[in-house]
Amino acid sequence: MPVHELAALGAAFCWAATGVLSRDAADTLGPFGFSRLREGMVAVMLAVIVIATGRLHGIPAQHFAALALSGVVGIFIGDTILYVSLTRMGPRRNGALFSLNAPMAALLGWAVLDETLSWRAIAGIGLATAGVGIAVLGRPGRSGSHRFETIRGPVWVGVLCGLVAAAGQAAGSLIARPVMATGFDPYVASLIRVSVAVICLSAVMMLPIGPFRQRARLTWRLAGISALSGFIAMVVGMTLLMFALQGGKVGIVSTLSSLSPVLLLPIMWAVTGARPSATSWLGAALAVAGIALIFA
Repeated sequence: MPVHELAALGAAFCWAATGVLSRDAADTLGPFGFSRLREGMVAVMLAVIVIATGRLHGIPAQHFAALALSGVVGIFIGDTILYVSLTRMGPRRNGALFSLNAPMAALLGWAVLDETLSWRAIAGIGLATAGVGIAVLGRPGRSGSHRFETIRGPVWVGVLCGLVAAAGQAAGSLIARPVMATGFDPYVASLIRVSVAVICLSAVMMLPIGPFRQRARLTWRLAGISALSGFIAMVVGMTLLMFALQGGKVGIVSTLSSLSPVLLLPIMWAVTGARPSATSWLGAALAVAGIALIFA
């Protein structure tokens, strides 16, 4: 059984669920305020897991440095900017842009880590990525009037943020891959990455710059949503991704984990009550065919 690839798919499902769950909270608190709150809660959850299960042992300095850098690039930059794009473009379009981390990661894995991919894997990556793009960039269907489909501000700003988030995710995975390939504990790796990101976010939010500030006062409801979002997306989803990187190639793992926009379609259907368009389902079918090639 391709357990590492299945873990990457599990991460995609977690991120699909939190894409809808997090939208309103990110709007209310602001991308930076929401990210710091969520990741701070996640760091506490991961610390409890790591300490309670006795996973924390001696960490080689080079491994710590690589995972810390991965946290800065992949979470502090990638994940935070992802929520900037989410508040501007909505879950569906944001997912399309973020899915581009797959070909970015494959190219970086080939150029930097000298990873080789079979023609089936290359075709699967291309087909899955194209399917994701069609699924989320096609006509929104009956959900087009829902607030999740609203574009806020200049389109080019949202697109640029989505591309930066995708590049951050791809580079963060690339940096972490050699460490995880040694069998490094995925929970400890996630704890290091998230903790470094929280420190960076706290430092940035001390600057007297409006967009970096928290927009609203924290309520119990917002705290609950943030905690649930963090647990699903980062305690479960990100740890699954770190586990997937232990035995899976960066390009394949990134492709499978980028299928969250396709998995988001039935979730959006349930939330909005509107069936996605035929174009969206066609894209989903192409993505599934790409997965089949990757597993082959």
